[in-house]
Amino acid sequence: MNIQPYLIPLAAVQFEEEIKKSTFITYLAHTPSIEDAKAFVDSIKQKHSDARHNCWGFVAGRPQDSMKWGFSDDGEPSGTAGKPILAQLAGSNVGEITAVVTRYYGGIQLGTGGLVKAYGGGVQQALKLLQTIEKKITIKLNLTLDYALVPLTQSIMAQFQAIEVEADYSEKVAFVIELECLQVEAFTQTIINKSGAKVIVAHNDNV
Repeated sequence: MNIQPYLIPLAAVQFEEEIKKSTFITYLAHTPSIEDAKAFVDSIKQKHSDARHNCWGFVAGRPQDSMKWGFSDDGEPSGTAGKPILAQLAGSNVGEITAVVTRYYGGIQLGTGGLVKAYGGGVQQALKLLQTIEKKITIKLNLTLDYALVPLTQSIMAQFQAIEVEADYSEKVAFVIELECLQVEAFTQTIINKSGAKVIVAHNDNV
């Protein structure tokens, strides 16, 4: 499992341009899964059902995970739309992103080179407008401790920006916390050292 953080879109983006009387509208959106990506494509197709083409590409996971890539020329000549769209997305190092480029045909053919430039260029311009945030990869841990250790534990959780997901105050206190994967080792060492190994740390299986 790759635990390094990566960039994802902060908000949707739209870019429109006219090339030889054809209108190209590029949409970018945050799509955390392949299902989300396909749903976004469908929503744009419905919005522009009167357009000649709604071509698309998506990177539905980590930027380098080509198992979650997809694209379509949607009736344009093979290789002139979907691949240039995907190439721009793959080169952006942004994950969980889908691009749909809607084309309203203006009566002048662009040729294969012109189409590649139009579809790829639209996504390139839209990416310049895109704001991104860093997605941190997190994991859940179970903590078991005595009541006296709650203040210490909560202080260390705050130090490592761990989030309390669940808390069970029974005979002992049981916390389920969510923490960035890169911090797990340091967090575990700190809490064991400061509590004299009285806080039990275990991985949560319900991830």
